[in-house]
Amino acid sequence: MSRTGLILDERFERHVTAPGHPERPERLVAIAQSLEKSGLADQCVRIAPKPIEATDLRRVHDQDYLTRLEEACLRGDSYIDVPDSNICRESFEIARLAAGSVIVAIDEVLNGQIKNAFCAVRPPGHHAERHMSLGFCLLNNIALGAAHLLEAKKLERVLILDWDVHHGNGTQHTFESDPRVMFISIHGHPGLLYPGTGYAEERGRGNGEGYTINVPVLPPGRDVTYRAAFEEVIMPAIENYRPQFMLISAGFDAHALDPLAPLELETESFGWMTDAMTSAARRHCEGRLVSVLEGGYHLEALADSVALHLDRLIEAP
Repeated sequence: MSRTGLILDERFERHVTAPGHPERPERLVAIAQSLEKSGLADQCVRIAPKPIEATDLRRVHDQDYLTRLEEACLRGDSYIDVPDSNICRESFEIARLAAGSVIVAIDEVLNGQIKNAFCAVRPPGHHAERHMSLGFCLLNNIALGAAHLLEAKKLERVLILDWDVHHGNGTQHTFESDPRVMFISIHGHPGLLYPGTGYAEERGRGNGEGYTINVPVLPPGRDVTYRAAFEEVIMPAIENYRPQFMLISAGFDAHALDPLAPLELETESFGWMTDAMTSAARRHCEGRLVSVLEGGYHLEALADSVALHLDRLIEAP
């Protein structure tokens, strides 16, 4: 019996964006159909989502922003802060459910019920800052999960790897002064791609200096480039840090078919990257790893890449 957890719930489709918006409910529909057709969903331990508590939200986000976001949704506003961040009346509650799902998955891994987990949630989170929404993201799901590990579970070394093609600015800014979190991001070069952060020179601040590692990639950014980055930079950093828990901001928009970025990864790239992370988790933290969906906007490429990612999580020893 598999010991990989899966959060996959139709309620995440109720965060409705404007017609033509790339971060749309059909992303989750495509993932669900792929995982069910392949049988992968049935091989997982299904985890019920649970909304995040207000006290947990305030570990990462200012109360003023949370109030603004909730009120904007209840008013029926079409977006919050920036036009890209579409909202509907249910978006705040669905975003709370997405963030809470990460915490539930983390707790299930920590208590030994599962070895690892994938959270197929939306809206995504890694662009959301403490005080505002950016880039489709309302609440920073992965940062809230890491904060839970630090504050509620008292861990001292948490690793976040962000392989979304867009730099996780919100996650970096949340932890850039905190050595208890190592944030590693491999992404399209910020001189060419949203959000314009994530230069290699950004290495953290104060006590956190050196615990932020950015690997910007110029086009075409193919598989060979990513393999070299993992071998030369990412894996050595993880080996030196020896994390107690590992989180992945799993965006699949570096795929060659994705319409929002100029990089050219193959579907298989997400398979070997998953293998690298599960191997590192096995060496350092008894396999404890939770992966959280971020970007990925070509429906077929997204569905295929997520299926391979989940398959490799299931197969991890």
